[in-house]
Amino acid sequence: MIYSLENNEIKIKIDSFGAELKSLISLDENIEYLWQGDPKFWNRSSPVLFPIVGKLLDNNYDYENKEYSMSQHGFARDKEFLLVKQNKTMLKFLLKDDEDSLKIYPFVFELYITYEIKDRSLKVSYEVINKSNDKMYFSIGAHPAFNWPLEKNQEKQEDYYFEFEDFEKDSLNRFPLQENGISNNLESVNLEDKKLAISKDIFRNDALIFKNDNINIIVLKNSINKRFIEMKFEASSYLGLWSKPSGAPFVCIEPWCGIADFIDSNKKLEDKVGINILEKNDTFSSSYFIKI
Repeated sequence: MIYSLENNEIKIKIDSFGAELKSLISLDENIEYLWQGDPKFWNRSSPVLFPIVGKLLDNNYDYENKEYSMSQHGFARDKEFLLVKQNKTMLKFLLKDDEDSLKIYPFVFELYITYEIKDRSLKVSYEVINKSNDKMYFSIGAHPAFNWPLEKNQEKQEDYYFEFEDFEKDSLNRFPLQENGISNNLESVNLEDKKLAISKDIFRNDALIFKNDNINIIVLKNSINKRFIEMKFEASSYLGLWSKPSGAPFVCIEPWCGIADFIDSNKKLEDKVGINILEKNDTFSSSYFIKI
């Protein structure tokens, strides 16, 4: 079911299937900022990544001497969420474990996703509660895709760049993404005055994956007008930037609390790089903001 929130500045739509953001419209411009999905390129808009981010090595993991299989980015994006709270500026959704999830992820949990609008900003919040009798191991991440360019007839992809407003270094360290995992052989990505020019060429080897080294704000800007998409996040330990190398008309900004398996992973969930650990009945919270 599709739910909507609207104020004087923006309008958003959320699908209860996956609790996925499906639309982010600037009302005064009448411009859709969020990618609307197209099977020719990628048929999602902003899936929630849980309880893993990225791919597992050989698509499986070990926990307490038992092997489990799970596909890329986990199962939350393909589950129906329950709307548990709603008002004029907020929607809150809930996903719980079920018989099917326990077969591939042996933890009892509650996952809350909340969307709140104010002025020209959207706040997206995650809460994970461990209802198991022991520690819970998980990752969670965002995957919003934005139209690139925003206006096809007036802008070009090459007009856009990323700006790392609060970042003090002149380069970023990228984890190369290989066919069966991530490599620890870091590659340097140079910035020019805190800016990274973007085109389809920078995604020719798939996503740009960075350990979050004091990156709290990233802005997608256009060099020919004042339009921008700002994402602000604090608790994310990794950051992904992605588009299809074929020149797809979208680009993703992905703050993650977790990361895909490295090629030298031992496959044990407890040892997974970037894994989050929750004690029984404890709550994990994180959020990010989108401003247009």
